[in-house]
Amino acid sequence: MIFRLSSPLARGVAALLMLGAALGLDLWQRPARPAAALAVFPSDGVVASALQPQAAGKIPMPEGAAAAHASNLLAMPVGHVAALTAFWFAGDRESAPNVQIAASQFDRASQQWLPARYVVDRHVMGEQLGFGLRRLGNPVAWLDASGRVHLFVVATGWGGWAAARILHLVQDSAGNQLAELRFRPLQVLPLSWLWNTSYLVRNSALPLADGGMLLPAHFEIGIKFPVALRFDGKGEFLGVVRLSQRKYMLQPTLLAQSATQWMALMRDIRPNGHVTAVQTQDGGLHWSDLPDLALRNPDAAVAGMALAPGQLLLAYNSSPHSRAQLDLGLSKDALQWTPLQPLAHGGEGDEYSYPAMAWSDGALWVSYTDHRRSIAWQRFALAATKEQP
Repeated sequence: MIFRLSSPLARGVAALLMLGAALGLDLWQRPARPAAALAVFPSDGVVASALQPQAAGKIPMPEGAAAAHASNLLAMPVGHVAALTAFWFAGDRESAPNVQIAASQFDRASQQWLPARYVVDRHVMGEQLGFGLRRLGNPVAWLDASGRVHLFVVATGWGGWAAARILHLVQDSAGNQLAELRFRPLQVLPLSWLWNTSYLVRNSALPLADGGMLLPAHFEIGIKFPVALRFDGKGEFLGVVRLSQRKYMLQPTLLAQSATQWMALMRDIRPNGHVTAVQTQDGGLHWSDLPDLALRNPDAAVAGMALAPGQLLLAYNSSPHSRAQLDLGLSKDALQWTPLQPLAHGGEGDEYSYPAMAWSDGALWVSYTDHRRSIAWQRFALAATKEQP
C-alpha cells in the first residue's frame, strides 16, 4: 500500500514523526541532573537582629512609565561606582505592549538612585532571537565569576504568563555602569519538552563556592511546582532538578542554613495557604517536602536571604487574605520565624508585594512593588552605623 502525503493518514504519520524527532532533539539538548554543590554566604558574623532602618524611598521610574512590578536587586562588586543595580518591568500596565525591563543603580558617591533607563526592549530582543515576544517580566540578575551581568527574563509569545519561557541574557557592553549597560540573548533555557514553555523565574540565585549559582524557578501551566537551575561560574547551564512533587507551589526563594543544607520557601496558591517549604541536606542532590510553615500566605511572593548560618531573613505578606502588609522576619532555622521589622502596612485595597533582597556595603537592601505604580526600597544597617535618612 502506498500512502500519498495528501492523504489524512500520511499527514498524521508525518506529524507524529516530526513530533518524535522534536522530542528526541529536546531530550538530547537538555542537560543532566546537576551534581552536589556548596553554598556561600554574603557576610561573616552579622547578627541580623541588630539591623535597623537606615534609609527608604522610591526608585526613579523611566519617563512616562505608569506601572512597575517585580523588582530584583543585584549587589555590585566592591570598587564599582554603584552599590546596587535594580531591575524591574515598567510600562503602562502589566502585559502592556510598551512594557520593557528597566534598571537603576544606587550611586555610592552621591548615595542616590540614578535616573532609570530601559535595558531590555522586547522588539530588539525578538529580532535577535528570530521570533516575536509579546510580554516581558520578572527580571533576575546575577554576576558571573568574571563580573559580567546575566539577566534571566520571563517572556511570552501567544498566551499568558503560564505559557512563558525563560530568556537567558548576558551583558553585551564593555562595562556595567548604568549608562552603558546592554544585553544580548544567549538562549531560551531548555527546560520543557513543550517548546520550553511554562517555566518562570522570580527570586535571586543562591551563590555557590565554585563561582556558579542555583537559580530558583517554577513550572506554572495547570499545576505549579518549584525547580532549581544550576549554572557554572561562566554562566553555562548545567541542569535542572525538581524540588517537590506537590502541585500548588511557585516562586521559590533559596536560603542556605549551611554549605550543604538549604531550604526553599514558596508561595502557596491554595485558599488559606501558608508559606511552603522543601529542604536538601546534600548540596542539592535530593530535596524533600517539609510541613507548611506557620506563616500565612495570601497567594503572594516571598523573598529570603541567608546572611550567615543561623541568620536568615524573609520578606513576606503577613495578612492572611491580602497584600496590604509586608513584613521582614528573622529565623535561625528557616522553620520558626519572628517579626523583625514592618516594611509596609496599609489598608483595604493597598498592595505591597513581590519583595527582593540583597546585601551590599554592610547593609540589607529590600525592594518591593508599591501599588503596582512604583518600586519602593529600604536599607537596614547595623545599629552602630545607623544614619539619619
